[in-house]
Amino acid sequence: MKKIYKFLFLGDIFGKTGRKILSEHLFEIKKENEIDFTIANGENLAHGSGINIKGFHQICEAGVDVVTSGNHVFHQKQVMELLDDTDNLLIPANYPMGVPGKRYGVFNVKDLNVLIINIHGIVLINKGFNPPFRVVENILTEYKNFDGPIFIDFHGEATSEKRAFAMYFDGKVTGIVGTHTHIQTADERIQPKGTAYITDIGMCGPYNSVIGIKLESVIDQFLYELPTKFEVASSQPSIQGVIMTYDSEKKCVNSIERLLKIY
Repeated sequence: MKKIYKFLFLGDIFGKTGRKILSEHLFEIKKENEIDFTIANGENLAHGSGINIKGFHQICEAGVDVVTSGNHVFHQKQVMELLDDTDNLLIPANYPMGVPGKRYGVFNVKDLNVLIINIHGIVLINKGFNPPFRVVENILTEYKNFDGPIFIDFHGEATSEKRAFAMYFDGKVTGIVGTHTHIQTADERIQPKGTAYITDIGMCGPYNSVIGIKLESVIDQFLYELPTKFEVASSQPSIQGVIMTYDSEKKCVNSIERLLKIY
């Protein structure tokens, strides 16, 4: 039985640039790093906002196993069809009751079962989301006898909320990665009780941009405070994320390493 598993977590896939660079290079990255399973946040994969059918299948064919999301997940109507037809697309678990979509699930990685939870922050960005701490507590109670690794994509704006969440669940889950800001942070760590953590894993998309958007349109808005059309930048692409190495015998992550590739 295999003891060491390597998980790749990819930051928000932004528009055509992000989809294309994954199609061209994800398989080689997985091979080079001996990756067993890949989780990516895809809420911006359709023109920088939302998830459509073509884009979803493109990144899955590129090598993404599970797609997480966030506050933009419903910005494309086609996502409703995907939510009905797929098992590997997650929405934040703290969306209000009645919102369609799978919020967490167990996925098989060779002979290992893995629980993946998608959750959303409420500081600076709340749009009716339920409290993430309580929602995750309830999920963990439901899976109190689960014996495999538990990973969480925390999609949130505030670094303070992400850190507080990570420390509260330290030792209760295997790994927590932050998404949403599109800016890769340099605070990857194994916390005191063993949970691997990073505040934000970054973005797969245009590197010389403002979180994926053309510089001119964003800068003009800051300069003149007038409405501008946001368009996906076409600058050199990058792939950003982290790799976690999990030991199934010790039931912990041995290492967490940032990934940054600029092409």
